[in-house]
Amino acid sequence: MARPIQDPPILFGEDVRKFEERMNEHRKETPEEKAERMAAYYLIMSILKS
Repeated sequence: MARPIQDPPILFGEDVRKFEERMNEHRKETPEEKAERMAAYYLIMSILKS
């Protein structure tokens, strides 16, 4: 039998500020990394459609 999923922890104070900063950070991705990621995406999507 599956175990119940626990509620996520509630953040307070400094933890909230750090979390928001991290979520607003724009991740850098080179064109080569993007092309590799998109190629993997299209491969998986083609497999799922068949």
